[in-house]
Amino acid sequence: MASPSAQQLEEDDSLRGCELYVQKHSVQQVLKDCIVQLCISKPERPMRFLREHFEKLEKEENRQILAQQKSASQSDSHDEEVSPSPPNPVVQARHRRGGVSAEVYTEEDAVSYVRKVIPKDYKTMTALAKAISKNVLFAHLDDNERSDIFDAMFPVTHIAGETVIQQGDEGDNFYVIDQGEVDVYVNGEWVTSISEGGSFGELALIYGTPRAATVKAKTDLKLWGIDRDSYRRILMGSTLRKRRMYEEFLSKVSILVSLEKWERLTVADALEPVQSEDGEKIVVQGEPGDDFFIITEWSPVKSLIWKIGARFLHLDPRESPFPPPPPRQLALGRNPRPPRSACH
Repeated sequence: MASPSAQQLEEDDSLRGCELYVQKHSVQQVLKDCIVQLCISKPERPMRFLREHFEKLEKEENRQILAQQKSASQSDSHDEEVSPSPPNPVVQARHRRGGVSAEVYTEEDAVSYVRKVIPKDYKTMTALAKAISKNVLFAHLDDNERSDIFDAMFPVTHIAGETVIQQGDEGDNFYVIDQGEVDVYVNGEWVTSISEGGSFGELALIYGTPRAATVKAKTDLKLWGIDRDSYRRILMGSTLRKRRMYEEFLSKVSILVSLEKWERLTVADALEPVQSEDGEKIVVQGEPGDDFFIITEWSPVKSLIWKIGARFLHLDPRESPFPPPPPRQLALGRNPRPPRSACH
């Protein structure tokens, strides 16, 4: 059996190999562009949209490979050096799409981030919390992350008729409307209006994509904004801290013991905090189990409980080589789903 240090080296090599593979094939960039197209199109059947999207990319890639092979063949037959055929313009556009953010943030970037604190009163903080509570980019933030995001948000004002964002421009900020109303236009046509408590510009935070619409002030406006750099550094710093805290802990959870290090890091990133009131039941005996819970701190004063969806783990105890887990780990999804074995 390999020593702990040897096993650690193997896991690190495996993680580096995975990262190199992703970089070599530009997987991260392809997935970014795919998600951007999905968010812009908002199809009724996202799975079919994704399938067709990747089929199109594969055809483009095949055409480019054939063009390169043809160019190489012509070069050999004429016994002279020729420049390779220019890449397919569609493929080139996909990889050089003006707005898709290619910046990569490192651990040093997260550590070097200087926390910004822009004072806000209680009413403003409450309004911001309500405005982003259902936004997909903020829904799973913990209290510390939300606090850092709120502190970093800066005030922006516009008078009626001014353009806040212009379709086609590179996105940089996300906005929450504190006072006033805006009109949204796509290709010059009015689409909708957004009033107090609404928000716009989400894609700018993660991808810096070209603005998909033009937003103009319908009335005098007071906005709160956050820039992409602050948002990503705050979340990356938080993610790195969580990874350090929970990767070692997860390696000791019996049902996750067979995972590679990079897989445990993925699980750590996917953990969601469980928000519950004093006395509230988290697991009820007899009810179907959909989530796997991990208790990292337990006391009469404060408990820290995290959950992850069983579907994410792809675990089925009937196919597991490990013995049945203790009651607190029995909330894993099966087919059909089992009832809870205990009430907590």
